[in-house]
Amino acid sequence: MNKQNVAIIGAGLAGISVARYLKSQGFNPTVLESHEDIGGQWNNSNVNSGVWPNMRANTSRFTTKLSDVQYPKNTAVFPRNGEVLNMIKNMVEVNNLDNHIKTNCLVTSLSKSEKDGYEIEWEQDAISNKAEFDKVVIASGRYNNPSIPEIDGFDSFSGELGAKHTFYYNGTSEYHDKTIVVCGGSISGLEIACDLAMIESNQVVVSQRMQRWMVEKMINGIPYEYMAFTRELGMSIRSMPKEKLLALFVDFMKQYGGDPVTYGAPPAPEILTKAKLTVNNNFLQLVAEDHLQVRPWIQKIEGRTVTFTDGSSVEADGILIGTGFELNLPFLSDEIANTVNLTNKGLDLAEYTFHPDLPNLAFMGLWEQLGPYSVPLEQQARWIAYSWGGAVEAPTETWLREKLDECKRQDPHSDYRYQNELAPVFASLAGCDPANVDDPELQKILPKSAVTGEMFRIIGTDSYPEARDRFIQDFKTFAPLNVKKELGIEV
Repeated sequence: MNKQNVAIIGAGLAGISVARYLKSQGFNPTVLESHEDIGGQWNNSNVNSGVWPNMRANTSRFTTKLSDVQYPKNTAVFPRNGEVLNMIKNMVEVNNLDNHIKTNCLVTSLSKSEKDGYEIEWEQDAISNKAEFDKVVIASGRYNNPSIPEIDGFDSFSGELGAKHTFYYNGTSEYHDKTIVVCGGSISGLEIACDLAMIESNQVVVSQRMQRWMVEKMINGIPYEYMAFTRELGMSIRSMPKEKLLALFVDFMKQYGGDPVTYGAPPAPEILTKAKLTVNNNFLQLVAEDHLQVRPWIQKIEGRTVTFTDGSSVEADGILIGTGFELNLPFLSDEIANTVNLTNKGLDLAEYTFHPDLPNLAFMGLWEQLGPYSVPLEQQARWIAYSWGGAVEAPTETWLREKLDECKRQDPHSDYRYQNELAPVFASLAGCDPANVDDPELQKILPKSAVTGEMFRIIGTDSYPEARDRFIQDFKTFAPLNVKKELGIEV
């Protein structure tokens, strides 16, 4: 039975996932996508995507997917961006979502209607449209509005390749035989710096405010999610004192990533509140081999001359700025934006999803994530769909206000959130966390496993029989040898 019409803004991982679960709960979802095709960030033809043509996921195929579908058997451990896009399209196909998706629909306004729903205005093929919906899910993405910090002389840079955000990088072809400055220390910036540094004729300088701790995508043959993003560690984030948790983090980085100083990079901070992680296979090795130079932040730019705060300088042909993104929800009415206290960093919500003063409206995936997005997004989608559809009890106004107050106190948008922290939280709210299942073998493995989609399809609404065996088999294949021996699992 068709319960209500629900608009979903965005057809990336979040939008497709919530459409699938809303449909299974009897809703009639309409997905409004601004691009001519689906996939969001994973579709590099989309102007809102910062994915370059040869980019691979920096998270494994076991965590970079939605749990209804599997990658083809010959897919590498870290899939190409096109393979992730095909996975999303496969999700649409197996759930018959095609007729629920409208492309080339740029949402220009979202406001409360006179009833209990919302009014949306959008442009489709130069035609203005307007409709009311009973419910709305905002799934428009966190990384589509690049942010460039103030740098003295930035606009006057005269190198032939110009200065731009890494969001607009489109591959190495124009950068051969060039001197490039890459600014920033997070994942995309360092991936690009490494790609460019491996062109033998290039000089690549990485400019950072602060050196990050580094860890490779695979550690001794183990995908890093099975070591750094386990369920056990994720559960500790909310229960363990922050200082103790960060001390464990730094110890882990030193053991498995190494001290950046020994490679010739600057020291990463041991002041616990400043310690940050970037996953990258090549950065420290390229620094050690002198393919990459590391400098402090830029002091000023004059013509082609880039001067750093230590007084050194370089004549650059191009500058790429990889310094993050601002939250971009320009279609929200002033009333809604003010209610959620929207800033360029985040917004005030109960568990990143609901606001007690905005019934029938949900937000998805708008926090800054460390680790693969797919698994927490899918569990968040299920919580939204199940609480609206009645499969689980909807949150009360009292609970929502308590969580909203907690959000305001803790300022959760001031730093990254960990995938293995949020996925179990959303799964518990959606009634699909297997923490209390009477299954000794499962309970032995559960804490030590990476957090995967199959983990949360073992019980609850939309569970399926193969999920348990698939989850356990993945663990037996990829978990660290010492962990498997400790648990008495045959290797």
